[in-house]
Amino acid sequence: MKPIYPDDGDVDRNAVPGLRPVPTDDATSVTVDVDGETFALRPNECDGTDYTWLTGPNPGYGFGVGPTVGLSLDEHRENIRDFLAMVDPTTGRIEDD
Repeated sequence: MKPIYPDDGDVDRNAVPGLRPVPTDDATSVTVDVDGETFALRPNECDGTDYTWLTGPNPGYGFGVGPTVGLSLDEHRENIRDFLAMVDPTTGRIEDD
């Protein structure tokens, strides 16, 4: 079998595609209330924002948007409203079609 990674590369052989890195504790988060729901906003590694739904029925559930550099608080609120509009009220998640 041919190796996927060259032996001389600086590669994390334990990396798993599709898993998001765990945020470090040094990243600052902001709490925002939108239409009775509370979200924590935290910058991510891609100049975007991770939004965690703190008052939702599924702990840790949320979404990410990027890039978000320079967005106003009102624009972040609009991102949250767009997300909430897609959530199934029965499951508290965005359901596949």
